[in-house]
Amino acid sequence: MASSAIMNTYGTRTTTLTRGEGVYVWDSEGRRYLDAVSGIAVCGLGHCHPAVTDAICQQASTLLHCSNLYLIEPQLALGEALIQASGMDKAFFSNSGAEANEAALKIARKYGGEKGIASPEVITTTNSFHGRTMATLSATGNEKIKKGFAPYLSGFVHAEFNSIDAILAAANDNTVAVMIEPVQGEGGVNVPDDQYLPQLRQLCDEKGWLLILDEIQTGNGRTGTYFAFQHYGFFPDVLTTAKGLGNGVPIGACLTHGPASDILQPGNHGSTFGGNPLATKTALAVVEQITKDGFLTHVQTMGELLLAAFKETLGETAGVTHIRGKGLMLGIELDRPCGDLVEIAKLNHLLINVTAGNTIRLLPPLIINEEQVQEIVSTVTKIVQDFLNTEN
Repeated sequence: MASSAIMNTYGTRTTTLTRGEGVYVWDSEGRRYLDAVSGIAVCGLGHCHPAVTDAICQQASTLLHCSNLYLIEPQLALGEALIQASGMDKAFFSNSGAEANEAALKIARKYGGEKGIASPEVITTTNSFHGRTMATLSATGNEKIKKGFAPYLSGFVHAEFNSIDAILAAANDNTVAVMIEPVQGEGGVNVPDDQYLPQLRQLCDEKGWLLILDEIQTGNGRTGTYFAFQHYGFFPDVLTTAKGLGNGVPIGACLTHGPASDILQPGNHGSTFGGNPLATKTALAVVEQITKDGFLTHVQTMGELLLAAFKETLGETAGVTHIRGKGLMLGIELDRPCGDLVEIAKLNHLLINVTAGNTIRLLPPLIINEEQVQEIVSTVTKIVQDFLNTEN
């Protein structure tokens, strides 16, 4: 039931979800849905995962919060676990992905200031999405999302995604960093060429720029490695993550490598709630599950199955222009707007998302099995074909 007390920032919502278990959720009318959105890449372990539930209950009965004036045991343990999983050096914890990106941008600006650059600039890409705070909105390369919120913060230049030449053309003497999503999520699940990110790493090394990877959506196992950069064999200077890190409990992290780890010093940055006992205890349970033997192999296998199945069922369908993805992050691009498919899928007991206006974005829980993959494929294939036939 809609409430006049809530700001209308999410438009009309007609479904109330009341319960979840594994890859399924139920609404207030008792209808069950396969959740192929996972709270937009949040519930990677599915709903009500026993290890996550146990961690929340245990910490809630012990200590919910204390400030960062004190050492927090689960925060220290989570930091060590993320460093072990990523090979990065240091961690700062926030409440969200946008806040993690704010930390990364502050690192970039301070890095530039220490080099004597009075007005440091960060290059980001077109169709990118980095958050809805004013700094991350300014960094975002999607004009539709930014419309109405000018003036934006200065210090950001946008270049075409998946083009090293475009990065070079956007650079100048004030450039201090490049900030990029390894796979653009909100922009339409855009996967770059295999050589793009390694070449970007090389370019940043040559120019003395920081390479910042926004892995808010691609991190925590989503692409089949713990972080997407691990497909390519290099380290970023700064990496941000959130979404799947807490499996529904809000938490973000900014990880650093090498000299970038020493840029922020006492008094430069902080957070009241970031890294508190409840959030970090929960996230630690999530990391422990994702790093178990065989878990990421399962994600890779299910991702390959999902992509191959859709290429077989929809690859030759007129009106389907691209099918692309990495791990369990998949986009099906149509040649026309297809937002109506969200409600049509819901009528077929499947939750999906449409992004960039014409791309079905699928982000199922990482624990999904082969039978459930086939359920997604058969349902989406049918509704897409019916939609395209009706539109024609």
